[in-house]
Amino acid sequence: MIDMDDVRAFHKVGTLLSFSAAGRVLGVRKSAVSRSIQRLETALHVRLFERTTREVALTEAGRAMLGQLGDLLRRLDEIVDLAASLSAHPRGRLKLTAGIGFGNEVLTELLPEFSLAYPDIAIMLDLTSRPVDLVGEEFDAAFRMGPLVDSDLIATRLGVIGTTLCAAPAYLERRGTPRTTSELDGHDLVAMPRPDGLPRRWTLRDARGNQCVIDNAPRLTSNDTLAICRMVMNGAGIAAIANYRARSEISRGTLVQVLPEWHVPGVDVSLVMPAGRERSPATRAFASFVRQRVVGNRRWFDG
Repeated sequence: MIDMDDVRAFHKVGTLLSFSAAGRVLGVRKSAVSRSIQRLETALHVRLFERTTREVALTEAGRAMLGQLGDLLRRLDEIVDLAASLSAHPRGRLKLTAGIGFGNEVLTELLPEFSLAYPDIAIMLDLTSRPVDLVGEEFDAAFRMGPLVDSDLIATRLGVIGTTLCAAPAYLERRGTPRTTSELDGHDLVAMPRPDGLPRRWTLRDARGNQCVIDNAPRLTSNDTLAICRMVMNGAGIAAIANYRARSEISRGTLVQVLPEWHVPGVDVSLVMPAGRERSPATRAFASFVRQRVVGNRRWFDG
């Protein structure tokens, strides 16, 4: 009998032409993917791939099989989701991705609550700073920061993450506390780079609507907000720290607010799903839970 998990492994290897990449997407070891392909080839009495030490190529039989599988597997998923939706208790797998800082600060608290409410849903959370292909890597949902550029995604806006300019007490004792925006010129800044790798400009605003653009090149950059916060706490310089972390660290005295009359505009946070995944019972339950638990949560968001 042919195992559908082996068929899915074949589809993923055939699409990516890589056993390692297929294993990462499926959440299993490369050796497990290889065993799946071997079982499937044995059951079908045909070779599906030509393998060398450097590359993987589909055989004629493999190409013919792959060409028919995409629509079939999608249809099978729809049938399974339809059957599961008739159950009073959503079940299945939920594959999520988010940025490292947001995942550590928010999702590590949110997901245990969801898991307790839905014990039949298995959750896989991937925290990363790299761009993620939700469809190609088979993610059910993602938390995205900033403007959304993919119009094919189904999005729910959750709120705005505000930031506060902060530094460690030891840094300010060593370098002095800036009193005006112009005094930032003499300080070490820590910031995320732009997507193109160039330094990111800070646009500061005050309560009267005045605006100030800071063009100083950061002394340190990182693509992870959690790393930036920790470096600042260890005296690296001044950074715009997300308020869900900044407020608690300021109250503990490990960070000090700098230029309190100025702020960096907040960043929108959205829950996004590839089209079609919103029909999955597990994804639908998660989206509903997130909207009820997160939207308007003033501890994590500013609006």
